[in-house]
Amino acid sequence: MPSLVRFLVGVAVVTGLGAAAVVVLATFVDPHPREMTIRVPQDRFEAR
Repeated sequence: MPSLVRFLVGVAVVTGLGAAAVVVLATFVDPHPREMTIRVPQDRFEAR
């Protein structure tokens, strides 16, 4: 049983670190919006 508790504590710690990383990235990283241009070939518009 102690090995199961140790395993669950390890999983909880790793999960907590992952959640903390997500929160830090969501808080401190500011996205820069920019315009996107996608070229579509002319043959895509032709009737079949």
